[in-house]
Amino acid sequence: MNSTETFQIRPMQADDIAACARIMAENRLWQRYHVTPDTALARFEKAFNEKASILVAVFANRTVGFCWYHPKGAFNRSGYIQLIGVDPDCKGQGIGKRLMLAAEEIVALVSDDMFLTVSDFNTSAQAFYQKLGYDFVGEIPNYVQPNITEKIMRKKLVRTE
Repeated sequence: MNSTETFQIRPMQADDIAACARIMAENRLWQRYHVTPDTALARFEKAFNEKASILVAVFANRTVGFCWYHPKGAFNRSGYIQLIGVDPDCKGQGIGKRLMLAAEEIVALVSDDMFLTVSDFNTSAQAFYQKLGYDFVGEIPNYVQPNITEKIMRKKLVRTE
């Protein structure tokens, strides 16, 4: 994929499940959280069956990224980005940014804020979120895995009622 070609952002469909699971399972970050191909596939199948809010980026009929969000997932009041992933072969093409902005646009219809957590060791993701306007607001040590601190980030959204 070169930067002059475009990709589409749309809600996840059944045909996207395996690709989203592959993107997740092949990511070293999620492997630190003990994600396997089987657990990733089960997670996305369950999410699809439960009609979770997941956007995908599609390029040339190939799913190259996803953003799983909850419109009122933080404190039953604010939006929450649960997971975001981009195919390693497509990084640096603006896919993650477009997925995040699309989720923010949807959440801004019902909330003034978007939250996310990011691993303390994932400094490139922290920098990415900061460029998108997210600020650090706290930490949760040993929350998902021992010896990993989840950093909480928040962005004020512009409501588009």
